[in-house]
Amino acid sequence: MSVVADLYRNSPNAGMVEFQEKLKLQHENSMHTELEKLLTTAKPSEAEISRKDFEGFKKLFHRFLQEKGPSIDWAKIQRPPKDSIQPYEKIKLKGLPADVASSLNKLAVVKLNGGLGTSMGCKGPKSLISVRNENTFLDLTVQQIEHLNKSYNADVPLVLMNSFNTDEDTKKILQKYTHHHVKIHTFNQSRYPRINKESLLPVATNMGLTGENEEAWYPPGHGDIYTSFFNSGLLDKLIAEGKEYIFVSNIDNLGATVDLHILNHLMNQPSDKRCEFVMEVTDKTRADVKGGTLTQYDGKLRLLEIAQVPKAHVDEFKSVTKFKIFNTNNLWISLPAIKRLHVKNAMDMEIIVNPKTLEGGLNVIQLETAVGAAMKSFDNVLGINVPRSRFLPVKTTSDLLLVMSNLYSMNAGSLTMSPKREFPTTPHVKLGSSFTKVRDFLKRFESIPDMLELDHLTVSGDVTFGKQVTLKGTVIIIANHGDRIDIPAGAILENKIVSGNLRILDH
Repeated sequence: MSVVADLYRNSPNAGMVEFQEKLKLQHENSMHTELEKLLTTAKPSEAEISRKDFEGFKKLFHRFLQEKGPSIDWAKIQRPPKDSIQPYEKIKLKGLPADVASSLNKLAVVKLNGGLGTSMGCKGPKSLISVRNENTFLDLTVQQIEHLNKSYNADVPLVLMNSFNTDEDTKKILQKYTHHHVKIHTFNQSRYPRINKESLLPVATNMGLTGENEEAWYPPGHGDIYTSFFNSGLLDKLIAEGKEYIFVSNIDNLGATVDLHILNHLMNQPSDKRCEFVMEVTDKTRADVKGGTLTQYDGKLRLLEIAQVPKAHVDEFKSVTKFKIFNTNNLWISLPAIKRLHVKNAMDMEIIVNPKTLEGGLNVIQLETAVGAAMKSFDNVLGINVPRSRFLPVKTTSDLLLVMSNLYSMNAGSLTMSPKREFPTTPHVKLGSSFTKVRDFLKRFESIPDMLELDHLTVSGDVTFGKQVTLKGTVIIIANHGDRIDIPAGAILENKIVSGNLRILDH
């Protein structure tokens, strides 16, 4: 945190407190003045949208100035009551009604589509990266919903929450789905100004997105969905069409398909006790120790993220024994409840302060919120402990290798673990830096290996794979600097370590 921001933290001195309050007011006024200056540079067609965005930003900035350190009192954290997290199996036992379509017709699917593919070396929206048989994340999503609509003669629309980074490219590609049996809507999440860490003022000089202002703006996290959805008019439109719930998930989570059993559970509760917010959670493994978890706090079920945890308790938070589940970010949320909370300005989400360094070395902060953090604002909330198969995110090329392989079969856009795999768990795959970019990754595999019996794969250095390679058990391939390893076509590696000069040793 900056010198200026540090002045806002706790101080017992009354005079100091008064000074702090004056300083906060001064910063708030300065921020408002700068925002007004920026608005004068907006194109007439964008002025109203930008003003609405800035209203949301002002509220967030005001709260940022008021907050004093971590918002969590660790002593108050309790395990959630038993009935507050239901096992998926229990919900599935109820079976499905004869008329599934009437429930589906009250649902809209929202995919979070604000992210770029930069971490995987791709330009443009991440949703346009090919993940399976030339199908992109977006293709698979459309196929899934179209299959539902055709199978049940239903009308489930797809709603994409884009950002200013992804909107234009996404809209161009949407034309190819014109004749698909899916209505597609889009809306944009807000565009907020990055703040200079020292002065706490926007780094932007005008509302432009290019040149010196290219790095001056950011989409403020998926917690922005509530405000931007409301502002877009889509929330009211969907309610008017009889929609009651949205199913929200990250577009890169290939396991996040519409689950008819969870939908049925939502629709078949007494109207006075109807769930307003359901979070799908799943059992934590060592790979998920940083994932947000559910706790009971001040009598409410709420999401606890690692960023909120006091430093002294981070190891406890990561414990797989104390906090056994984590948030998949698959959420089922009541549309009328979103509207009620938004109108009352009662959506309470913790601020995530995300420090960044721009290309020129300038330190900035961006203020964000997370969609799941609003859980505590809703009534009758519930966690559902779902199978791990509903959490299949593709964040890296290591994940991409898994979903492209014969570990999964694909049907109507949905991936399911192959029945030929004896263990339900996914292998642990770690590809080195030579594989980070999708383009390089694809060049290094003549064909994707058979991984049905793989437990663990580590690859480091300059390594290529020939056609029809089979990997079983634990396989570690390490090419030392300056060496290259070419795994020959048809090779079967089972419990092997392959090092620099292609010596193959039993592991």
